Amino acid sequence: MTDQPITAVYPGSFDPFHLGHLDIVRRAVTIFPRVVVGVLRNADKTPLLPAERRVELIRETLDGMPGVEVTAFSGLLVDFMRESRARVILRGMRAVSDFEYEFQIALMNRRLWNPAETVFLTPTEEFTYLSGRIVREIWHLGGDVSGLVPEPVRRALEELRMESLRNPAEA
Repeated sequence: MTDQPITAVYPGSFDPFHLGHLDIVRRAVTIFPRVVVGVLRNADKTPLLPAERRVELIRETLDGMPGVEVTAFSGLLVDFMRESRARVILRGMRAVSDFEYEFQIALMNRRLWNPAETVFLTPTEEFTYLSGRIVREIWHLGGDVSGLVPEPVRRALEELRMESLRNPAEA
């Protein structure tokens, strides 16, 4: 056992970072002295915004929150954990339907690197319905995502919408 403070990594694509994610970070910093929000660069997916822009927006959203760092990563989560000197993986669990997948991933991460422990946090009830997929769908259909995402993310998505209206071939 070590006397070093426990660092937790909160990994995800955060495409986009929404109020449910923010809720998990706010609650995590009351438990862990250092929380690293790890924005996954996933070459297999086409996100709304590039990883570096998502990092900027999350940093702006979390500005002034003590003990929080935001960085992008690619590759295995356990490798990122070692680089970050983290032992805990934070995962949000909205419903029982999330459990089976999250449980399998937790076990595989521990198999890949035995010190890795996963801690599941449930969001505040008002955010249990919220997911990146739902926010993306509302946004793609022209809906208002106010009240679903932090203000910096809302502004960035609005800018992206305006850009796609000016350049429809690139959308």
